[in-house]
Amino acid sequence: MRIDDFLSTVGVIKRRTIAKELARNGLVHVNDRRVKPAYQVKPNDIIAIRGTHPTTVEVLDIPSGSVPKERREEFFRQLPLKK
Repeated sequence: MRIDDFLSTVGVIKRRTIAKELARNGLVHVNDRRVKPAYQVKPNDIIAIRGTHPTTVEVLDIPSGSVPKERREEFFRQLPLKK
């Protein structure tokens, strides 16, 4: 699954277009490497989103379709921000 799709499907970012724009602008890093919107997410990837609302998450699993709000925590876990 593409990173922009993953971030919006599991609710880390509200809309895919925003996730895509953040990646295009170099604000999305996976395992400390800047990635493009088409990057294929894998379990255990550490995704760091920089910008005005920085966040870091670990990918636990990849969803196969849309995800109800009550199941989102099955696919990622929030990590503390690096200083």
